[in-house]
Amino acid sequence: MRTHIAADPGNDGYAKPIPDILSIIKDSYGELRPAERRVADVVLADVTFAVDASNAEIARRAEASEPTVTRFCRAIGCNGVRDFKLKLAQSVVVGRLYLAPGEPSPPTTDGSPLWSTVFGEARNAISLVERSINPADIVRAADLVANAHQVVIFGLGGSSTALAHETQNRLFRYGVVATSHSDPYVLKMTAATLKPNDIVIAISGTGRTREVIEGVELAKHYRAKTIGITAPDTDLAAACDVKLTVDIPEYADPLKPTASRYAFLLIIDLLSTAVGYRLDPSARETLRRIKYTVLSHRKGRVLEPLGD
Repeated sequence: MRTHIAADPGNDGYAKPIPDILSIIKDSYGELRPAERRVADVVLADVTFAVDASNAEIARRAEASEPTVTRFCRAIGCNGVRDFKLKLAQSVVVGRLYLAPGEPSPPTTDGSPLWSTVFGEARNAISLVERSINPADIVRAADLVANAHQVVIFGLGGSSTALAHETQNRLFRYGVVATSHSDPYVLKMTAATLKPNDIVIAISGTGRTREVIEGVELAKHYRAKTIGITAPDTDLAAACDVKLTVDIPEYADPLKPTASRYAFLLIIDLLSTAVGYRLDPSARETLRRIKYTVLSHRKGRVLEPLGD
């Protein structure tokens, strides 16, 4: 008896995730009949063709009958060819760049082309921050942070979570009470506890992360001030009192980490350095204590990087 993966439209009021039909085809491949496997081979070899082609065209290329194409669609959990095409089109929209190898080619022993790509993207990101960020906005944000009772940093997802932790790491060294949150429920609960002298720093590469936007709006409801490190002209930027935004175009290579990380790290460094200057000399004394403790613990004599 063959295993079918049933489609679940759901009726509980919550949006169901879009099935990853390409993974389903690959995982179900061994359970398909020989003729259905030929259809699967055609689909996986040229997804764009399969999305646009008619049932008859797919059948001809697979050297199978049209009913076989229909049976293939049902065998992988779709309601029919039309349902299969819809799910396949959604998979293509989400992951076209990931479906097949493309440019650039694997790096050679001298580092080409990754050397120029990664360093070039980093330099471009830094240059864009220098041209895009208004120093007055950095100073304004630093004043808010320096005068805050506490600072909470919101960031969800891979890069934004790491950047939120880095922001906390930068600020606590100056004596700022700072905590980062990356769990969507804790984020909202924390926002509900804030008071007028508290600050939220919200980080999002897209500016569209719903939980972060809702957390900012909730914090503002309780009269906390908000700072956004994000892309310009986004919902998150619009929701924040101070907007530290930069637009970083992405290099079309899914194997290279996003370049916006460099830009956001630079913004975090600008902000934290401005906070340090604002809090000097108390920030300098806090840093001295930290360095004294670290050097005593490690019993080292070489002064480590001052900012760390």
